[in-house]
Amino acid sequence: MKLPSVSQNLMFIGCVISAVFLLMAIAAPILQAVGLLTNPSEFLSNPIHQPPSAQYWFGTDLQGHDVFTRTIAGASVAWQVTIASTVISIAIGVPLGMISGYKGGWLDRILVFVMDALYTLPSLLLSLTIAFVVGNGVINAAIALSVAYIPLYFRVIRNQTVSTKTEVYIEAAQAIGADTKTILIKYLAPNVIQSLPVIFTLNAADAILTLAGLGFLGLGIPEDVPEWGHDLKQALDALSTGENIWWTTVFPGLAITFMAIGLSLVGEGLTQRFSSKKTKN
Repeated sequence: MKLPSVSQNLMFIGCVISAVFLLMAIAAPILQAVGLLTNPSEFLSNPIHQPPSAQYWFGTDLQGHDVFTRTIAGASVAWQVTIASTVISIAIGVPLGMISGYKGGWLDRILVFVMDALYTLPSLLLSLTIAFVVGNGVINAAIALSVAYIPLYFRVIRNQTVSTKTEVYIEAAQAIGADTKTILIKYLAPNVIQSLPVIFTLNAADAILTLAGLGFLGLGIPEDVPEWGHDLKQALDALSTGENIWWTTVFPGLAITFMAIGLSLVGEGLTQRFSSKKTKN
Protein backbone atom coordinates (compact mmCIF):
# COMPACT_ATOMS: atom_id res chain seq x y z
CA MET A 1 0.00 0.00 0.00
CA LYS A 2 1.43 3.31 -1.08
CA LEU A 3 1.56 5.90 1.68
CA PRO A 4 0.49 9.50 0.96
CA SER A 5 3.38 11.80 0.14
CA VAL A 6 4.37 14.69 2.38
CA SER A 7 3.01 17.18 -0.16
CA GLN A 8 -0.36 15.40 -0.18
CA ASN A 9 -0.56 15.49 3.61
CA LEU A 10 0.37 19.18 3.69
CA MET A 11 -2.17 20.04 1.04
CA PHE A 12 -4.91 18.05 2.78
CA ILE A 13 -4.33 19.74 6.14
CA GLY A 14 -4.05 23.16 4.49
CA CYS A 15 -7.21 22.62 2.44
CA VAL A 16 -9.18 21.57 5.54
CA ILE A 17 -8.07 24.65 7.48
CA SER A 18 -8.74 26.95 4.53
CA ALA A 19 -12.16 25.36 3.99
CA VAL A 20 -13.10 26.06 7.62
CA PHE A 21 -12.31 29.74 7.17
CA LEU A 22 -14.17 29.78 3.86
CA LEU A 23 -17.25 28.42 5.63
CA MET A 24 -16.84 31.13 8.26
CA ALA A 25 -16.78 33.73 5.50
CA ILE A 26 -19.96 32.30 4.00
CA ALA A 27 -21.66 32.40 7.43
CA ALA A 28 -20.76 36.07 7.98
CA PRO A 29 -23.55 37.56 5.78
CA ILE A 30 -26.08 35.50 7.73
CA LEU A 31 -24.83 37.01 10.98
CA GLN A 32 -24.98 40.44 9.39
CA ALA A 33 -28.56 39.88 8.24
CA VAL A 34 -29.82 39.08 11.74
CA GLY A 35 -27.98 42.03 13.24
CA LEU A 36 -25.35 40.22 15.28
CA LEU A 37 -22.57 42.39 13.85
CA THR A 38 -24.10 45.83 13.62
CA ASN A 39 -26.11 46.71 16.73
CA PRO A 40 -24.99 44.45 19.55
CA SER A 41 -26.70 46.45 22.30
CA GLU A 42 -30.04 46.12 20.52
CA PHE A 43 -29.87 42.48 19.48
CA LEU A 44 -27.64 40.91 22.14
CA SER A 45 -27.72 43.28 25.10
CA ASN A 46 -24.10 42.36 25.80
CA PRO A 47 -22.39 43.88 28.80
CA ILE A 48 -19.16 45.41 27.52
CA HIS A 49 -15.82 43.56 27.71
CA GLN A 50 -17.15 40.39 29.32
CA PRO A 51 -14.73 37.43 29.46
CA PRO A 52 -15.53 34.15 27.68
CA SER A 53 -18.51 32.35 29.17
CA ALA A 54 -21.24 29.86 28.30
CA GLN A 55 -23.29 32.72 26.85
CA TYR A 56 -20.48 34.47 24.97
CA TRP A 57 -17.93 31.84 24.01
CA PHE A 58 -15.21 34.32 23.04
CA GLY A 59 -16.37 37.13 25.35
CA THR A 60 -17.43 40.64 24.31
CA ASP A 61 -15.35 43.65 23.32
CA LEU A 62 -15.31 47.28 24.45
CA GLN A 63 -18.44 48.08 22.42
CA GLY A 64 -20.34 44.98 23.54
CA HIS A 65 -19.84 43.05 20.28
CA ASP A 66 -19.71 39.30 20.56
CA VAL A 67 -16.08 38.42 19.76
CA PHE A 68 -17.13 35.01 18.43
CA THR A 69 -19.34 36.53 15.71
CA ARG A 70 -16.74 39.20 14.92
CA THR A 71 -14.08 36.52 14.52
CA ILE A 72 -16.31 34.68 12.06
CA ALA A 73 -17.09 37.90 10.18
CA GLY A 74 -13.39 38.73 10.03
CA ALA A 75 -12.88 35.69 7.82
CA SER A 76 -15.21 37.23 5.24
CA VAL A 77 -13.23 40.47 5.15
CA ALA A 78 -9.95 38.55 4.99
CA TRP A 79 -11.08 36.48 2.02
CA GLN A 80 -12.54 39.49 0.19
CA VAL A 81 -9.36 41.54 0.50
CA THR A 82 -7.09 38.59 -0.27
CA ILE A 83 -8.97 37.56 -3.42
CA ALA A 84 -9.41 41.15 -4.65
CA SER A 85 -5.74 41.99 -4.10
CA THR A 86 -4.71 38.79 -5.86
CA VAL A 87 -6.92 39.52 -8.88
CA ILE A 88 -5.43 43.03 -9.16
CA SER A 89 -1.87 41.71 -8.74
CA ILE A 90 -2.36 39.03 -11.39
CA ALA A 91 -4.13 41.40 -13.81
CA ILE A 92 -1.15 43.78 -13.69
CA GLY A 93 1.86 41.65 -12.79
CA VAL A 94 1.31 38.76 -15.21
CA PRO A 95 0.89 40.78 -18.46
CA LEU A 96 3.79 43.09 -17.53
CA GLY A 97 5.98 40.08 -16.74
CA MET A 98 5.17 38.41 -20.05
CA ILE A 99 5.71 41.57 -22.09
CA SER A 100 8.93 42.42 -20.27
CA GLY A 101 10.39 38.93 -20.61
CA TYR A 102 9.39 38.53 -24.25
CA LYS A 103 10.30 41.96 -25.59
CA GLY A 104 13.47 42.54 -23.57
CA GLY A 105 15.52 45.66 -24.31
CA TRP A 106 15.04 49.02 -22.60
CA LEU A 107 11.45 48.27 -21.61
CA ASP A 108 12.55 45.14 -19.78
CA ARG A 109 15.34 47.01 -17.98
CA ILE A 110 12.99 49.77 -16.78
CA LEU A 111 10.28 47.37 -15.59
CA VAL A 112 12.80 45.14 -13.82
CA PHE A 113 14.33 48.17 -12.08
CA VAL A 114 10.93 49.43 -10.88
CA MET A 115 9.69 46.02 -9.77
CA ASP A 116 12.94 45.16 -8.00
CA ALA A 117 12.78 48.48 -6.14
CA LEU A 118 9.23 47.72 -4.98
CA TYR A 119 10.12 44.13 -4.13
CA THR A 120 12.88 45.17 -1.74
CA LEU A 121 10.40 47.06 0.45
CA PRO A 122 8.58 45.11 3.21
CA SER A 123 4.99 44.37 2.15
CA LEU A 124 3.53 45.97 5.29
CA LEU A 125 5.52 49.17 4.85
CA LEU A 126 4.60 49.50 1.18
CA SER A 127 0.93 48.68 1.84
CA LEU A 128 0.89 51.15 4.71
CA THR A 129 2.15 53.91 2.43
CA ILE A 130 -0.45 53.17 -0.24
CA ALA A 131 -3.22 52.90 2.39
CA PHE A 132 -2.41 56.42 3.55
CA VAL A 133 -2.96 57.63 -0.01
CA VAL A 134 -6.07 55.69 -1.04
CA GLY A 135 -7.83 55.65 2.35
CA ASN A 136 -9.88 52.94 4.07
CA GLY A 137 -12.26 50.40 2.54
CA VAL A 138 -12.20 46.82 1.30
CA ILE A 139 -11.28 47.76 -2.28
CA ASN A 140 -8.75 50.35 -1.10
CA ALA A 141 -7.16 47.79 1.21
CA ALA A 142 -6.97 45.36 -1.72
CA ILE A 143 -5.26 48.03 -3.83
CA ALA A 144 -2.79 48.77 -1.03
CA LEU A 145 -1.89 45.09 -0.74
CA SER A 146 -1.76 44.47 -4.49
CA VAL A 147 0.96 47.09 -4.98
CA ALA A 148 3.15 45.05 -2.67
CA TYR A 149 2.47 41.77 -4.53
CA ILE A 150 2.54 42.87 -8.18
CA PRO A 151 6.37 42.61 -8.23
CA LEU A 152 6.17 38.99 -7.03
CA TYR A 153 3.96 37.93 -9.95
CA PHE A 154 6.00 40.05 -12.35
CA ARG A 155 9.33 38.48 -11.37
CA VAL A 156 8.12 34.87 -11.55
CA ILE A 157 6.25 35.28 -14.86
CA ARG A 158 9.06 37.29 -16.45
CA ASN A 159 11.68 34.66 -15.57
CA GLN A 160 9.50 31.88 -16.95
CA THR A 161 8.83 33.89 -20.11
CA VAL A 162 12.55 34.47 -20.68
CA SER A 163 13.23 30.72 -20.44
CA THR A 164 10.18 29.74 -22.52
CA LYS A 165 10.53 32.16 -25.43
CA THR A 166 13.54 30.21 -26.76
CA GLU A 167 11.50 27.02 -27.15
CA VAL A 168 11.11 25.58 -30.63
CA TYR A 169 7.36 26.15 -30.84
CA ILE A 170 7.80 29.86 -30.05
CA GLU A 171 10.44 30.21 -32.74
CA ALA A 172 8.16 28.35 -35.16
CA ALA A 173 5.32 30.76 -34.40
CA GLN A 174 7.64 33.70 -35.05
CA ALA A 175 8.79 32.12 -38.30
CA ILE A 176 5.27 31.85 -39.69
CA GLY A 177 4.65 35.53 -38.89
CA ALA A 178 2.52 35.33 -35.74
CA ASP A 179 2.25 38.74 -34.07
CA THR A 180 3.34 39.47 -30.50
CA LYS A 181 -0.19 39.40 -29.08
CA THR A 182 -0.88 35.94 -30.55
CA ILE A 183 2.41 34.53 -29.30
CA LEU A 184 1.88 35.90 -25.78
CA ILE A 185 -1.71 34.72 -25.42
CA LYS A 186 -1.75 31.50 -27.43
CA TYR A 187 1.73 30.08 -26.92
CA LEU A 188 3.42 31.68 -23.90
CA ALA A 189 0.54 32.21 -21.47
CA PRO A 190 -0.55 28.55 -21.10
CA ASN A 191 3.01 27.58 -20.17
CA VAL A 192 4.05 30.42 -17.87
CA ILE A 193 0.90 30.71 -15.75
CA GLN A 194 1.07 27.16 -14.38
CA SER A 195 2.83 28.41 -11.25
CA LEU A 196 0.08 30.94 -10.38
CA PRO A 197 -1.73 28.63 -7.90
CA VAL A 198 1.50 28.26 -5.90
CA ILE A 199 2.15 32.00 -5.90
CA PHE A 200 -1.45 32.72 -4.96
CA THR A 201 -1.49 30.53 -1.86
CA LEU A 202 1.83 31.82 -0.55
CA ASN A 203 0.87 35.40 -1.43
CA ALA A 204 -2.54 35.00 0.25
CA ALA A 205 -0.95 33.82 3.49
CA ASP A 206 1.23 36.91 3.60
CA ALA A 207 -1.73 39.12 2.65
CA ILE A 208 -3.66 37.91 5.73
CA LEU A 209 -0.80 39.03 7.99
CA THR A 210 -0.35 42.32 6.16
CA LEU A 211 -4.07 43.12 6.31
CA ALA A 212 -4.07 42.43 10.05
CA GLY A 213 -1.08 44.74 10.41
CA LEU A 214 -2.91 47.52 8.60
CA GLY A 215 -5.98 47.02 10.78
CA PHE A 216 -3.86 47.06 13.93
CA LEU A 217 -2.49 50.43 12.82
CA GLY A 218 -6.00 51.74 12.12
CA LEU A 219 -5.76 51.61 8.32
CA GLY A 220 -7.12 49.45 5.51
CA ILE A 221 -10.60 48.54 6.76
CA PRO A 222 -13.00 51.01 8.48
CA GLU A 223 -13.13 50.42 12.22
CA ASP A 224 -16.88 49.72 12.20
CA VAL A 225 -16.28 46.66 9.97
CA PRO A 226 -15.36 43.40 11.77
CA GLU A 227 -11.68 42.81 11.06
CA TRP A 228 -9.12 40.82 13.04
CA GLY A 229 -6.46 43.54 13.08
CA HIS A 230 -8.87 46.03 14.67
CA ASP A 231 -9.81 43.51 17.35
CA LEU A 232 -6.14 42.99 18.21
CA LYS A 233 -5.76 46.72 18.64
CA GLN A 234 -8.66 46.86 21.12
CA ALA A 235 -6.75 44.87 23.72
CA LEU A 236 -3.78 47.22 23.41
CA ASP A 237 -6.02 50.27 23.77
CA ALA A 238 -7.66 48.73 26.84
CA LEU A 239 -4.28 48.10 28.48
CA SER A 240 -3.61 51.83 28.41
CA THR A 241 -6.66 52.30 30.67
CA GLY A 242 -5.68 49.48 32.99
CA GLU A 243 -8.08 46.85 31.61
CA ASN A 244 -6.99 43.41 30.46
CA ILE A 245 -9.36 42.09 27.75
CA TRP A 246 -7.00 39.37 26.54
CA TRP A 247 -9.79 37.47 24.75
CA THR A 248 -10.10 40.17 22.07
CA THR A 249 -6.49 39.40 21.17
CA VAL A 250 -6.28 35.63 21.58
CA PHE A 251 -9.17 34.54 19.38
CA PRO A 252 -8.69 36.94 16.42
CA GLY A 253 -4.95 36.27 16.73
CA LEU A 254 -5.52 32.53 16.47
CA ALA A 255 -7.76 33.09 13.45
CA ILE A 256 -5.01 35.09 11.71
CA THR A 257 -2.42 32.44 12.57
CA PHE A 258 -4.42 29.41 11.46
CA MET A 259 -5.69 30.95 8.23
CA ALA A 260 -2.15 31.98 7.27
CA ILE A 261 -0.86 28.51 8.19
CA GLY A 262 -3.61 26.81 6.17
CA LEU A 263 -2.85 28.78 3.02
CA SER A 264 0.90 28.34 3.54
CA LEU A 265 0.50 24.57 3.81
CA VAL A 266 -1.48 24.48 0.57
CA GLY A 267 1.23 26.54 -1.11
CA GLU A 268 3.99 24.33 0.29
CA GLY A 269 2.18 21.21 -0.85
CA LEU A 270 1.73 22.61 -4.35
CA THR A 271 5.39 23.63 -4.46
CA GLN A 272 6.57 20.13 -3.57
CA ARG A 273 4.18 18.60 -6.08
CA PHE A 274 5.41 20.82 -8.93
CA SER A 275 9.02 20.20 -7.91
CA SER A 276 8.52 16.41 -7.95
CA LYS A 277 6.94 16.59 -11.42
CA LYS A 278 9.89 18.59 -12.76
CA THR A 279 12.31 16.08 -11.25
CA LYS A 280 10.51 13.16 -12.91
CA ASN A 281 10.53 14.96 -16.24
